[in-house]
Amino acid sequence: MPVRDFNSMPLPALYETLASDGLVRRLIDLAYDEDLGAWGDVTSRACIDAGRAGSAKVVARQGGVIAGLALLPDLKSRFAPSCECVGRIQDGLPADAGTTLAELRGPMRELLALERTLLNLVGRLSGIATLTAAYVRELPPGSRARLYDTRKTTPGLRVLEKYAVRCGGGRCHRMGLHDALLIKDNHLAAVGPGELASFVRSAAERARRENDLAFVEVEVDSLAQLDELVVLPRGVVDIVLLDNMTTALLREAAHRRDARAAWLELEASGGVRLETVAEIASTGVDRISAGALTHQAVSLDVALDL
Repeated sequence: MPVRDFNSMPLPALYETLASDGLVRRLIDLAYDEDLGAWGDVTSRACIDAGRAGSAKVVARQGGVIAGLALLPDLKSRFAPSCECVGRIQDGLPADAGTTLAELRGPMRELLALERTLLNLVGRLSGIATLTAAYVRELPPGSRARLYDTRKTTPGLRVLEKYAVRCGGGRCHRMGLHDALLIKDNHLAAVGPGELASFVRSAAERARRENDLAFVEVEVDSLAQLDELVVLPRGVVDIVLLDNMTTALLREAAHRRDARAAWLELEASGGVRLETVAEIASTGVDRISAGALTHQAVSLDVALDL
């Protein structure tokens, strides 16, 4: 996938872009195969006449921020090609319990084949959007900090889970190992004191020559490492990730950055929780990344009412 600014796109364009390389279609095909297998829905064939039609509503059983309705056309194409599926609310909007999210009409067998995969995806993605929105609400007014996701996503669901983070008001970090350079502690294991700046500069220049990168970022776990990086000229490193630092250290890091490399973005990461995000945002960092947005989200309760 070419490098794009996923955080400036409106949600419909974002979904279209994320789905354009076939990952979403492959996920839907896998979901179809794991649920219907080689024999299809044996229960519906036994209980429901082939020509019987019906209608259904996708209903939120609890309130939250909705994500995943953009999948309806792709899900319909695979699971229920003869049905009509119409979204009644846009992704990214809040919905109260009892809200109708979508309406479906067509052959009953197709509706029932679609039901579980649709609810699984909308529930999962809406849970992520709802949790993300809760984190975003904790950011103090006027704070420069913005909330980002991580690669701590469900294998196979990454592009959709990152889409859900955007639906909740958060931002997408890198999509994978392929679109940005993020030099972490394991990459630096053999780099000695005083060698960090030269190592990073060499790696960044090589990576920029060979790849189209969204950004270059380096993880540090001490102020001494940060001091080695702020002397690099602008354009070598875009972001420094401050790993598992206390708020006092984050504040001091921001002070040192402001004094020597004001253009450099700082990202706080590690142990970010809903109850700590406001204090972290007050330290002067530009970015806060939280794996909890995806790996600790609880699915929103949604149902299909025939």
